[in-house]
Amino acid sequence: MPRVKRGTKRRAKRKKILDRASGYFLTKSKLYRSAKEAVERGLKFAYAGRKQRKRQYRSLWIVRIGAAAKLNGMSYNQFIHGLKKAGVELDRKILADLAVKDAAAFANLATQAKAAIG
Repeated sequence: MPRVKRGTKRRAKRKKILDRASGYFLTKSKLYRSAKEAVERGLKFAYAGRKQRKRQYRSLWIVRIGAAAKLNGMSYNQFIHGLKKAGVELDRKILADLAVKDAAAFANLATQAKAAIG
């Protein structure tokens, strides 16, 4: 079997790691071994962060909807319950957008929710 020399493959692999580590502090951006460890750690945090971002946005939407519901004399819980009973199928992202950008439409939804509850 012929001998395989790994020059270009090895260089390309190391270059990719060092490019990803550019901007890291001291040896983490210069030396391959420590750069590799730092990049792997960063990728692990990036993976977890993509999951956390979804949670954080949902909680932000809930806070915005709750604040707008309070302005209309309801709690968040009552508002969501009323919308479900009224058959309004808007998700929290859309409701939060309405709460921030179109207060009149949100007030209309709040009155629908109040009517459905009681």
